[in-house]
Amino acid sequence: ECLEQRQAERSHPLINNILVTGGAGYIGSILVRLLLNEKYKITVLDRFFFGDDTLPSHDSLTLVKGDIRTVSIDVIRGHDAVIDLAAISNDPSSELNPSTTNSINHLGRLRIASLAKHAGVKRYILPSSASIYGFSDEILSEGSVTNPLTTYAEANLNAEKDILSLHDEAFTVTVLRQSTVFGFSQRMRFDLAINGMVKGFLEKGFFPILKDGTQWRPFVHVKDAAQVMELCLRSPREKIAGQIFNVGSEENNYQIFNLAESVATGLGVPLKYEWYGTPDHRSYKLSFAKIKDVLGFECTHNAVNGS
Repeated sequence: ECLEQRQAERSHPLINNILVTGGAGYIGSILVRLLLNEKYKITVLDRFFFGDDTLPSHDSLTLVKGDIRTVSIDVIRGHDAVIDLAAISNDPSSELNPSTTNSINHLGRLRIASLAKHAGVKRYILPSSASIYGFSDEILSEGSVTNPLTTYAEANLNAEKDILSLHDEAFTVTVLRQSTVFGFSQRMRFDLAINGMVKGFLEKGFFPILKDGTQWRPFVHVKDAAQVMELCLRSPREKIAGQIFNVGSEENNYQIFNLAESVATGLGVPLKYEWYGTPDHRSYKLSFAKIKDVLGFECTHNAVNGS
């Protein structure tokens, strides 16, 4: 009954065939399962660098091995929407080769968006990153000044600007500035703060905390991140057209040391920790009023119940 109601809520009955780039990754493997459960037809475009074992066998799922920098427009034709997750996914990896990062995270996604528009795709969703805010003592909204401090953040911001310029009446672009993601996935990542803390505790009996622990960072559970993307597929066009949304919730704005305390509480263990690294020069906390007011979205997980 709940599924039938959600299908009935879809504002656009023609948004059914979805192309997900990077669909075998950390977020993608959760998103694809969600979309299949909601009865969408899915094509995953991925290099499958780590394999395709994160995805289920399903009659409504097609896998295409390819690179967003070179794939043919034929792979994109026939889809109603694109969710463009393919990217180098963190700061350390991005700094290894900035030109490659730019070719994928900026130019590669711009290429997919341009091809999608040319192919008649109706909606394009860009999962960007809250890292574009960089550093601020203020609570930041979507209209706040951006301050990218890394190659990864710069590439995301450049992708946002160029892809939003493609938006028009026939091609709806929506940007999702995701908080730092956490939680279990079939394709796990342990470079993310909460996931890394849990892994450190399970392996060594203590929580690794990046110095100096006072920096602010917003977080969002991987299932909540996927829910927002599906919500953008079924929301009325006028609510998402050309819009940018911070993705997360106020309760998930944490200072890193306090975050470790919450994770320990969630696991039901004492907080034993060790410092590592050098003090992080990024610190920001976000407002999520827009996504709540416009889309009615609220997170269901936090660092206590989701870690």
